Amino acid sequence: MGIVWTIVLGFVVGVVAKLIHPGRENMGFIITVLLGIAGSFLAGIVGQTFGWYRAGEGAGFIASVIMAILLLVVYGKLRGGSR
Repeated sequence: MGIVWTIVLGFVVGVVAKLIHPGRENMGFIITVLLGIAGSFLAGIVGQTFGWYRAGEGAGFIASVIMAILLLVVYGKLRGGSR
């Protein structure tokens, strides 16, 4: 059940990041989920390593969205920017 929850949360984080990030990125469902999962994973590692928050805290969701936005910017640069 943990994997399903990670995918659902990753999708939510990816969608929120796409809504906040200006510009249009033509990304499908799977890329959105992977972006959100990667953002959550990296934010969890960074935030917990530095002791900013623990697993399950609301700050983790906010950090996940911020990290997903950063990954979205990097993804856009690698793909050639927004058209």
